[in-house]
Amino acid sequence: MLIVADSSPLIVLIEIRHIDILRTLFNEVIVPPQVLAELRNSRRSMAVQDFVKAMPEWIIERAPSLIESIPHLHPGESAAIALATELDADLLLIDEMEDRRVARERHIPLTGTIGVLELAADRNLLNLREAFERVKASSFWVSHELLEQRLRQREVDKPAD
Repeated sequence: MLIVADSSPLIVLIEIRHIDILRTLFNEVIVPPQVLAELRNSRRSMAVQDFVKAMPEWIIERAPSLIESIPHLHPGESAAIALATELDADLLLIDEMEDRRVARERHIPLTGTIGVLELAADRNLLNLREAFERVKASSFWVSHELLEQRLRQREVDKPAD
């Protein structure tokens, strides 16, 4: 699978100590230089700064050949969308609602941090309730009620033994 990521899912997964699930799920993740610049920002948490200092080989940097100027999007999001389009990515990892809207308009398959955690849980790579609790304690803003709804829905959808 060809996966392109924006900074937000990477930051959250680093902060909740589940960044390695990306390698397990996808083997490698491609990011534009603008996303790496966002990760390298000195205001990031120590966990993110440490991750960037020892960047794993499965994070691949690649610049898109052309970046469309998209109003209201940061350079990292615009570059990630451009790269996902250019590479015809199987999946774009992106969280912000406006960014997701723009990606959908371009018919880019996408998921966010929560979707990645749910996929990992489906493959028994983590305990989703514990992962969601870590998300709630992180700097990532997501409705706690939404996370609880997602957990309840998964229980309803779970096949009977």
